[in-house]
Amino acid sequence: DFANCGTVTDVEGNVYKTVVIGTQCWMRENLRTTKYANGTSIQYGNTTTSSTTAYYYYPDSPENVPIYGLLYNWSAAMKNEISSENEPSGVQGACPEGWHLPSRVEWNRLSDYVSLQAAYYCDETLQYIAKAFASTSGWEEYEDQCAIGNNLSANNATGLTILPAGYFSGSHAGLGFFAALWSATEQNDNDSLGFYFFLQSVDNGLDDSGNGKNIGNMFKIFGLSVRCVRNP
Repeated sequence: DFANCGTVTDVEGNVYKTVVIGTQCWMRENLRTTKYANGTSIQYGNTTTSSTTAYYYYPDSPENVPIYGLLYNWSAAMKNEISSENEPSGVQGACPEGWHLPSRVEWNRLSDYVSLQAAYYCDETLQYIAKAFASTSGWEEYEDQCAIGNNLSANNATGLTILPAGYFSGSHAGLGFFAALWSATEQNDNDSLGFYFFLQSVDNGLDDSGNGKNIGNMFKIFGLSVRCVRNP
């Protein structure tokens, strides 16, 4: 059993499990609401990307939603709020009341904490931590020792249960191989790119790119997964 901070329910009645990691309490599941906390609907886009309207994407079919959640473009995830590098971000976005979209700083806080805990290492000599974030199912197999895709039952030491829901870029890609989760931070005030946290089935450690551990940038019009963090 993992320490948690109760459950959280969104405006549509979807209930999400939670997990406490360090000083943060995260959702253990991807967001799957089609409405903002104020009841406003998020427009559905099924075949095209959008830079203006905040809408969401199904990962292939509605049957996947209970497992993988929905994929949101950055505008939808942010509810068109302003980019934040703060901790906490202060951006509620698509998250339920009392919760927020994590900034890049908050994703890095999570990774830094996990990096310092021997219980989350792949083994005593290989201090790789990617497996500690990843769910125990859904990932494509990969033979390298300590890779997420090797011995899935050894994944998820943190309880965060990150799923390889892929992303939407006009079509759905990466299901089973790639997890991509938005942050509330855009890249250097770039109108088109936002920072996100990612995992791949071939990953063993988290690469420090200069943006942070496994932090990349993605076009805001693409649909990615969303995890929320509880407000302090």
